[in-house]
Amino acid sequence: MQETPNPHARRARYDVPSRSDSLMSKLTEVIGGDLGRRTAPGILAPGFFTPERVLILLTVFAALLALLVKGYCRVNGWQTPGQFYATCYSDFPELFRNRGIGDGAFPFISTGSLFEYPVIMGLIAGATALAIPGSGATPERTLAYFDVNATLIFAVWIVTVLATARMARRRPWDAAMVAVAPGIILAGTINWDMWAVALLAVGMFFFSRNKLIWAGVFFGLGAATKVYPVLILGAVLVLALRSGRFKALAITFAATAGTWLLVNIPFAVANPSGWRYFFEFTQERPAGYSSPWFAYNLVAERLQWTQIQATAINNGATILFVAACALVAFIALTAPRRPRMAQLAFLIVAAFILTNKVYSPQFVVWLIPLLALARPRWRSFLVWQGIEGLHWAAVWLYLGQATSSGATQHNIDMPYYVVAVLLHMAATAYLMVRVVWEIYFPEYDVVRRHNVDDPQGGPFSGTNDWLAINLAQLKDSVLPWRHPRQADRAAAVPGPEDS
Repeated sequence: MQETPNPHARRARYDVPSRSDSLMSKLTEVIGGDLGRRTAPGILAPGFFTPERVLILLTVFAALLALLVKGYCRVNGWQTPGQFYATCYSDFPELFRNRGIGDGAFPFISTGSLFEYPVIMGLIAGATALAIPGSGATPERTLAYFDVNATLIFAVWIVTVLATARMARRRPWDAAMVAVAPGIILAGTINWDMWAVALLAVGMFFFSRNKLIWAGVFFGLGAATKVYPVLILGAVLVLALRSGRFKALAITFAATAGTWLLVNIPFAVANPSGWRYFFEFTQERPAGYSSPWFAYNLVAERLQWTQIQATAINNGATILFVAACALVAFIALTAPRRPRMAQLAFLIVAAFILTNKVYSPQFVVWLIPLLALARPRWRSFLVWQGIEGLHWAAVWLYLGQATSSGATQHNIDMPYYVVAVLLHMAATAYLMVRVVWEIYFPEYDVVRRHNVDDPQGGPFSGTNDWLAINLAQLKDSVLPWRHPRQADRAAAVPGPEDS
């Protein structure tokens, strides 16, 4: 008798956080406990509430909370120092009023306009202003400008969550970290950084599906929005060395570079001074808020030590970042198993954040999707987010004190702000250490359970360790007396005729 095929046999089996994460298991006790061991969550039909739809609902709820965070400024306006004390500062109103955007200037297009961000970010800033009726930077138009940009930020937040869920494959619920991340709720509408986060996430999604040209296109668009997405190419380079898939490396690099050039060259030719301004501003600016360099200079000023100047900071930040990248490459090349794409991307971007001469509060959103893919453990994630929330509050209160010139007893003093910066750095460094630990000891990596290699690895996933094989062959050829070939070993074993 012919066996009836099971219509659910090919459905994906999802990892369930209440089973795999100890913290989530404890938190589900109030609603009846974790999912039973004999259930098959990837086979049971969820009805309307599929993982992706639930993630969208969670993101919408978090977006409403993010809007509430800005409530004081939306009602009373973005004025200094009130916007700092109310912790509702945003670059949108500031740039709308002070870069001529509210008066019709379009970054990178209008003659004489200067904008200290990359090209696509300038295009977004100018295009959203065109959607606001009227003229001038009036309070009503400023509020509308913020609302339009915040709405678009919420839309790309959803895109980021969905891309993260699909990249995670059998662990879509890891994207809930992105959907409800306190860091995005608090800092997502400070600037346009979420656009770059979404472009990088979509690029990584295409890479995970072996669509390398599209991956490079979105990496290039991300780098033309905010520089940091280009750092993903460092992870691609190291994984190509481990796997020997150099064609994938070449295609991704070429598509990324081509896209970035295609976006930038027209504006560099039409408005050279405006296009160069971002690079000149980045090079010449002193240490920015919340960087280790800025924290040191604050302490040095209080203790009357010598402060570090901009040139020395540029050189120091570059040297430290290059050294950190070399260390990440060493870890990746000496690990017993090829690391995962998200692990390396997280380490590189985190190293950039810790060594850079600026750490704006919104930079935390860069790391959230990468951590959700690299180390999806809720306990450490929430502790890290709590510390980042403390730093977020500290920087605004410090700026409130600095801009109001108020008495110290009514404000947060400098040492407390510096402690918050150090806590943020320590929490990020701790996560880096834990990711490195799981690279060297992959049996602790929850993503690699059930014979999973690298969900985001794309052309590198499931490949042989090309580097290890070739190094072993090189040792055999260079040091034959220490690493005898297998044939030589077989020849050295006496056969029956020799005994």
